[in-house]
Amino acid sequence: MTPAVVSLPARLTIGTAAAELQRLVPQVAAQGQGPVALDGSTLEQFDSSAIAVMLELRRQVLRHGGQLSVTRLPPRLSDLMALYGVGELLPG
Repeated sequence: MTPAVVSLPARLTIGTAAAELQRLVPQVAAQGQGPVALDGSTLEQFDSSAIAVMLELRRQVLRHGGQLSVTRLPPRLSDLMALYGVGELLPG
């Protein structure tokens, strides 16, 4: 089954994280048990809040019985995920 693609915003920082979660949670929940791919190709400005948002989206997808993957993340965000030890929780 081809995953539904949910695009992350260009800016995902502590100041935007709560609003982006409100926008993104319904999108991933709508996929039910289907797979979801978070597309990070548009991310330009982010901090560690981006990881927290992705982990919450993962929880939502798993709660509905689906699977989550992440694609096209900026290298700096991938490095940050490795530093925090969460890369295996957000597979590519």
